[in-house]
Amino acid sequence: MKIVDPVTDFEYPEDWVSLCDDEEALELVVSGLAILTSKGEILRRGFTTGTTAAAACKAAVLSLKKPVSSVEIRLSCGLRFEVRAEGKDGGGSAAKYSGDYRNDITAGLLFYAEASENETGIAFCPEEGIGRFERDTPRYRNGDFAISPPAMYMILGAITEAAEELKLKGVTVSLGIPKGREIGEKTLNPKIGVIGGVSVLGSTGLVEPWDDHLSEDVFERIKNSERPVLTTGRVGLRFSRMLFPDREVILVGKFMGRAIEAAGGEAVLCGLPALILKFINPQILEGTGYRTVEELTMSGEWISVLEKSLKEYKEKMPKMRVVIIGRDGEIIGDSE
Repeated sequence: MKIVDPVTDFEYPEDWVSLCDDEEALELVVSGLAILTSKGEILRRGFTTGTTAAAACKAAVLSLKKPVSSVEIRLSCGLRFEVRAEGKDGGGSAAKYSGDYRNDITAGLLFYAEASENETGIAFCPEEGIGRFERDTPRYRNGDFAISPPAMYMILGAITEAAEELKLKGVTVSLGIPKGREIGEKTLNPKIGVIGGVSVLGSTGLVEPWDDHLSEDVFERIKNSERPVLTTGRVGLRFSRMLFPDREVILVGKFMGRAIEAAGGEAVLCGLPALILKFINPQILEGTGYRTVEELTMSGEWISVLEKSLKEYKEKMPKMRVVIIGRDGEIIGDSE
């Protein structure tokens, strides 16, 4: 039985599939709601804060006509899933579902939305509990809400679908996270200049069941691959496949050290700057005055810092190649 992960396009080996005799669980893998391990175990994916926000908003709009207990959301990765959300009399709520990801600090976090008709189109109003940037960054201005473009795409898409279904001329939707400020203080947000709440994110709309679970299957794939391409996120995964079509491209997230060890120190590390550069040069921000690598990329010293970091890592790990790309897939740094 051939099974391909619709989120990553990874084709599961037949021996992995044969170890799982739970047909219903395999259907989850086929749909993209779960992953299959080399032991035949099924690990469920969860939904991101962006997906949860979109569900609460759509439930609020649909409830202007009748109560709802779930909504269908088009995720930023293109897949559509039914998401649990409650809606009644213009109010909607959804609790963040984290699947089998054990260390999700936002698990169960409630999102609340209020919807009302208007005559002028779609209006979305973020409110209390959603973090704001406290200074300008390359992609956000001081005071902007910390809502990523893929998450906003899902939210506006969900509101628009609901308004069209009800044949409304327009609708105004406000969204808040009552415990967002409290949870946000426990995340990395304060360190990167986001205050007052959590970030609403979702590059694919799905939460991967990683951490402990990432290890054995992924690293086994790396060991069995000839100079694999290791990448840290979805953008890197997409463009790495384009840049290295004849190589095995493997998503390793923050586990770059273990991944490189599994590859015997001979691989290509390809992706966006932040995680990779902080890995190959942990002191990259020291003395610069910047809090994030993204801010550093917009400075005058960026290119020299990038080139120096790549050169020093190449000297340390001569069989490794590091390729840094931008969000549009352009190569902005290459150790070779």
